[in-house]
Amino acid sequence: MRPGVAFCALAAIAALSVTACGPNNLASPPAHQPSTSPATLIATTPTPTITPTRSAKPHPKTHHSTYPAPIRSSAPAAPAIHADHVVGDGTPASCTSQAVVTAVAEGGVIAFSCGPRPVTIAMTATAKVHNTSSKVVLDGGGLVTLSGGGARRILYMDTCDPAQTWTTSHCQDQATPALTVENIGFADGNSTGQTYDGGGGGAIFDRGGELSVIDSHFSGNRCDSTGPDLGGAAVRALSQYGNRPVEVTGSTFTGGVCSNGGALSSIGVSWVIKDCTFTGNQAIGNGANPAKSGTPGGGSGGAIYTDGDTYTVTVDNSVISGNSAREGGGALFFVSNDKTGTLTIEYSRLSKNPNAGFATAGYPGIFFLGKGNPLVLSSSLS
Repeated sequence: MRPGVAFCALAAIAALSVTACGPNNLASPPAHQPSTSPATLIATTPTPTITPTRSAKPHPKTHHSTYPAPIRSSAPAAPAIHADHVVGDGTPASCTSQAVVTAVAEGGVIAFSCGPRPVTIAMTATAKVHNTSSKVVLDGGGLVTLSGGGARRILYMDTCDPAQTWTTSHCQDQATPALTVENIGFADGNSTGQTYDGGGGGAIFDRGGELSVIDSHFSGNRCDSTGPDLGGAAVRALSQYGNRPVEVTGSTFTGGVCSNGGALSSIGVSWVIKDCTFTGNQAIGNGANPAKSGTPGGGSGGAIYTDGDTYTVTVDNSVISGNSAREGGGALFFVSNDKTGTLTIEYSRLSKNPNAGFATAGYPGIFFLGKGNPLVLSSSLS
């Protein structure tokens, strides 16, 4: 793992090339691997003390709608939310890939009017956020799924990509665009071969600005099958403004496959994951990070893969079950290179998340390297 995420100098921005910035670029090989073997890690990691379930009143759950939403009895006259753009004119046929691509490029709040029943929009091109937008809100109303057809990434934002317009000299730390996806599905996205800024993010790739995911469903997404530090079949997040966390609420992640992070992946980014379910996701790389001799690398974090220096991950009121990793952390892989990062798991259940390689003793399905031990409150790990 690299010691944090380093970024290009202004001179490189002027040259309109991020990849020319040398060894500190995101695409450069990582430089960290546990100095002890997986077997030694398991044997020497101190056994944690897990706080037992509290007898006080249970943790309140945040209400969110079940996805997909119930079928409506008639087509709505207009979207319930205020929208700057509406995709569709009330019929499924009017909700096209091109309409989504155009709306995302223009920015603002985007709603859908595709009829009263659930609809899947086959994306023939990746929808790309322009960095001149202050915000992009994609609200599917609980009826819309965007599909990459197993052939392409679905949604892309990168404040350091000159093709989407430079807006500041500090592209790695700017407040906008703020990207929110809510009440929407992302299926069969595939970013294999898309390695700009490190790759990953089969459904959503986001570098810069701020990202929020609310009441959304991710299924069957893919990214490259091998490679160290490359990950996030559903979501890849980098360089969030002011080190603010990516917030993921009320969402489900199923059947994602990538080298690392079968659902979520990041470098140097904090997460708050609440009221979510992760099932059947896989990290299928081989050789860990950096790659062992003779291997392509990867294979860690069946559901979630995080790396960096000082960052935090909180998993709250969530279920992570039935995920797997060929190397470390069948459920969750967390490495803070400077050992300042913290992991908190509360009111959650982690079960049956095998890892064929290494794990942290006493924390089934988790590999953790950070400050102290993970804080586990009113949760079960098995």
